[in-house]
Amino acid sequence: MEYPIGIEMTDSYLSYEVQRAAMKLVKDVMLVKPGESVVITADTSTDMRVVDAVMGAAYSIGADPVMIKYPTTGKAFEEPYLPIANAVAVADVWIEFAYYCVMHSPCFQKAIANGARYTCLCGMDVIMLVNTVGRVKYDVLVEFGEYLTQKVQASNEVIVRDANGTNLKAYNQGRKVKHSGQLATKKGYPVMLGGQVSWCPVEETIEGTLVFDAALFPPSEIGLLREPVRLELKEGRVVEITGGAQAEIFQKWLASFDDPNMYRLAHYSIGFNPGVRKATGRIVEDERIFGCIEFGIGSQGASLMGAFWDAASHTDGVVSKPTIILDGEILEENGIYKEETCISYCKKLGIADYE
Repeated sequence: MEYPIGIEMTDSYLSYEVQRAAMKLVKDVMLVKPGESVVITADTSTDMRVVDAVMGAAYSIGADPVMIKYPTTGKAFEEPYLPIANAVAVADVWIEFAYYCVMHSPCFQKAIANGARYTCLCGMDVIMLVNTVGRVKYDVLVEFGEYLTQKVQASNEVIVRDANGTNLKAYNQGRKVKHSGQLATKKGYPVMLGGQVSWCPVEETIEGTLVFDAALFPPSEIGLLREPVRLELKEGRVVEITGGAQAEIFQKWLASFDDPNMYRLAHYSIGFNPGVRKATGRIVEDERIFGCIEFGIGSQGASLMGAFWDAASHTDGVVSKPTIILDGEILEENGIYKEETCISYCKKLGIADYE
């Protein structure tokens, strides 16, 4: 990440904007109420300015916030220390800021089963909080997400292409679509940062070529991509990985788990947060680049309403400027929405390319 030295790293940088965005996150997105327990998890790679602001916002509205901070593990989607697992399992609301998230782990599944409203905001710093929450017309963003959810869910054939060689075809066959970026209205349901809808077509129908060109994480050695990573898929499974040095790192990382489920394509996710216009290396942000599509590989959570399986880990890769075709209709082309209703939402959100 590139920082303007002497500005971004100071405690006072965007301090007022951060306070407003933190309150918006707590009150308007996570819908925290007085008397609720709010567990906030962080590691030593977390921007504590964000944590402090969110703790203060939760306390200000009468909730009971607790912050847990632990050493950076370097391993994502794995079970944390037992005291952390025990704490999140009984939380009303769990906000995860740790850079290496524990989503999909046993304690995550237990927290969800116990009714926690969870959100994964790993790697969020003050700029990300302000740009993706504070300055966004969140009500319009949620409306756009609801429209895309219904649009994708009503389709069967899904084709994704891009200039780097992506050419992936699959069939939904009635599969449900999850609006990942909705408000936290349901108990026992994970909500993500606004600007994403997710689903998985029938896994065995997924065939073709997938080329990640913007970001890929984990493994921790990658993040931002310097060169494309090319995957060949057959019946929803990765059968070949090619590219440069980063592709080799990725291939070895997948193989290190000795788990065949680590090669299964777990989800498609369309990204559309207006506060993200380029990759930063923080995957929660990168998978919401406006106009992108992101793909998950490895564990598939039950909330995706697909086949549902466990794997040793999970990874996400981004195609930054896709062409997405639903039942022969172009939804977007080279990262630019072409469908009429989508264009109207882009204008409401103030996206410069559509004004």
